[in-house]
Amino acid sequence: MARPPLLYVGTYSEPIEFASGAVFEGRGRGVHILRVDADAGTLTEVDAVGGARNPSYLAFDPTRRFLYAVNELKQFDGGFGGAASAFAIDDATGGLKLLNTVPTHGTDPCHLCVDRSGRHLLVANYSSGHVTVLPIRPDGALDPASQVVAHQGSSVDPVRQTGPHLHHVAVDAAGTRVFATDLGLDRVFFYRLDVAGGQLTADDPPFSVLAPGAGPRQTVLHPEGRHVYVLNELGSSITAHARGDAGRLVPGRTVSTLPDGFGGRNFCAELQIASSGRFLYASNRGHDSISIFSISPDSGDLTPLGHVGTGGRTPRNFDLSPSGDLLAAANQDSGTVVLFRVDTLTGALTPTGGVCQVGTPVCVRFL
Repeated sequence: MARPPLLYVGTYSEPIEFASGAVFEGRGRGVHILRVDADAGTLTEVDAVGGARNPSYLAFDPTRRFLYAVNELKQFDGGFGGAASAFAIDDATGGLKLLNTVPTHGTDPCHLCVDRSGRHLLVANYSSGHVTVLPIRPDGALDPASQVVAHQGSSVDPVRQTGPHLHHVAVDAAGTRVFATDLGLDRVFFYRLDVAGGQLTADDPPFSVLAPGAGPRQTVLHPEGRHVYVLNELGSSITAHARGDAGRLVPGRTVSTLPDGFGGRNFCAELQIASSGRFLYASNRGHDSISIFSISPDSGDLTPLGHVGTGGRTPRNFDLSPSGDLLAAANQDSGTVVLFRVDTLTGALTPTGGVCQVGTPVCVRFL
């Protein structure tokens, strides 16, 4: 039996203290599961699975049999740092069963990804600046960490960059090179992953440097492999890079994610590339929009195509459907998940009218 079209929503389920010092009330009930009616353009909640605290950011394994969530916490089970949870996905219904939760040995884990082999979960711990490697068992459950790597240093912002703040981890198509984006240090670090042993070693060169105060948040690789894009949270911008010899990043143009004349406060949050490789999308918290760019197939340069409001406050994350014709956005502060149709020929986004109320949604993932 084919699984129904579903959208998983990671949430804050209890209070969390952000980098600004503000304490935000978590109103989610765990990982929420929404049914997607693509024809009608609607979203309907079918379940909310508890048992994992602050399951904010989500990632599938390559087989999409398992779902993983960071538990964005400063302490877990009496120890330092947060945790990560593993869920099994029911083949028929798409329902979730919590398998286990293990510590990440770093505070406020905020992002995670599964390596191409499906044998390791890589976790970015924001507040402490650690990269954690968690082995994955054949049944999808997590083993204790095989390695925890600490970043050191600071940058120019006196509030957000007084120390390392790792925000994102990604693995290249070959499955052996890891990109770790550190907002606090204005650097993207490069590691080699030993799949057999679950160990990271610094690559040569070990990192690439962004502009002082840019605050890089995410690094996304173009599907054809020649270009890499870094989303700068503090700078509200995207820096395009070419992949040079030995995988080095060669910086190119930096473009703003904001429209001309916008003078308000803004922080970028999410960056994704359409599977066609023709369009790039970025979310703005403050302007409360998704920016749309076309990608030059030759140079990789970005051309702004416009902005679409997300119909709510603080679009933390969004996701493109596997077919590429839908986009779901999570408005964290207004508690809504909103659905858009994607014109795959022009990149344009059009609201479908589908809106679902979810308490403090952080991350959305199409099954």
